[in-house]
Amino acid sequence: MAAPALPPLPPQLKSIQHHLRTAQELDKREPVVAYYCRLYAMQTGMKIDSKTPECRKFLSKLMDQLEAMKKQFGDNEAITQEIVGSAHVENYALKMFLYADNEDRAGQFHKNMIKSFYTASLLIDVLTVFGELSEENAQHRKYARWKAAYIHNCLKNGETPQPGPIGMEGESFDAEREEAGSSSVHSGTAPSSSSSTYEANNIPTSNYTGIHIPPGAHAPANTPAEVPHNTGVTSNTIQPAPQNIPLVDPSLYSAQSAGEVHLTPEDFARAQKYCKYAGSALQYEDVSTAVQNLQKALKLLITGRE
Repeated sequence: MAAPALPPLPPQLKSIQHHLRTAQELDKREPVVAYYCRLYAMQTGMKIDSKTPECRKFLSKLMDQLEAMKKQFGDNEAITQEIVGSAHVENYALKMFLYADNEDRAGQFHKNMIKSFYTASLLIDVLTVFGELSEENAQHRKYARWKAAYIHNCLKNGETPQPGPIGMEGESFDAEREEAGSSSVHSGTAPSSSSSTYEANNIPTSNYTGIHIPPGAHAPANTPAEVPHNTGVTSNTIQPAPQNIPLVDPSLYSAQSAGEVHLTPEDFARAQKYCKYAGSALQYEDVSTAVQNLQKALKLLITGRE
């Protein structure tokens, strides 16, 4: 079922154009993530301008797209239950981040990796539809945006980027120009001429040497990153490395509840969230993340503590 076509994007809403383009790119292989990208764009657009005629018309059509997708995927728990949807989007964003981070730390610098860092940051934006970002995800978003800008500018200037977290000044990355030649946000309509640029004053200038960024890890074979069309860039296929499965926490074998454990509704919700995260991780064959989340749920239910 084809989604209703969108009218031209009003200039006032240019900040959501890349989230909409990401939704379009993911429509076939990750419709759940595409749905939430559009939902984020809708909510953000309403906050920016829902009164002028062109914005109201655009957001109305976008709402029609969301309703059509909701009917099409109405039996999918990731659409009907926010906790499942949140876990699905977060795991997908993290997979894309880890793919780019792995390539970066291995010194494999190319446009696909830059796009993966950038798209991961957009998907972490999307997580705000479920509530406030965790500190870890907020750091991942800042780092991914900075890395995309830094590596892009190094390659553009003929310089070799330094892999991994480093201290760096603000960078500016014109994502609109980099995506020239790719499909537009809405079929048959060219993107807005106004570019969406990472301005230097929006890029964190902190030294990232001490930031908590997961060590590079090969993503599974179905990693969400792919080379954009018409870039002329080729890269060797990265074969997945054996996964490091975390050891079962020994304390769980001897863990006993201290007397009668009184679990609150919030405790049950957190335990459910960990189980949903584990289930979503297994969709991506990520055993390590699944084990970690299941252990967190088990410890919380046994001891009443995390």
